[in-house]
Amino acid sequence: MNFEVEVFKALGDNNRLRIICMLAVRELCVCEINAVLNISMSTISSHLKVLRNAGLVKSRKDGRWIIYRLDKSSSFVADILNVVISGMKNSEVVSGDVEKLKTVNTKNCGE
Repeated sequence: MNFEVEVFKALGDNNRLRIICMLAVRELCVCEINAVLNISMSTISSHLKVLRNAGLVKSRKDGRWIIYRLDKSSSFVADILNVVISGMKNSEVVSGDVEKLKTVNTKNCGE
């Protein structure tokens, strides 16, 4: 049951929920998440580490970027993510994040 507990702990943070909802739209790098959340890159990296350790997020290297995406390889995680994303989609904060995300991409990230 430790795995399930870690999943729910990881979802117990406002910024991590917002990151999950953004990753439901598309894969993102840390600088894209930063452009929306406007919190430090190290804080975002810490949140992503928690999400990755809980099995909610996967990462891959793409040139100089590390790209993050939702990890729905476990049916338990996929079901939980679907419920979370569905439940959060009407949130004003999440709607604002999704709108902001439309203007952000790695080309906007500093060199």
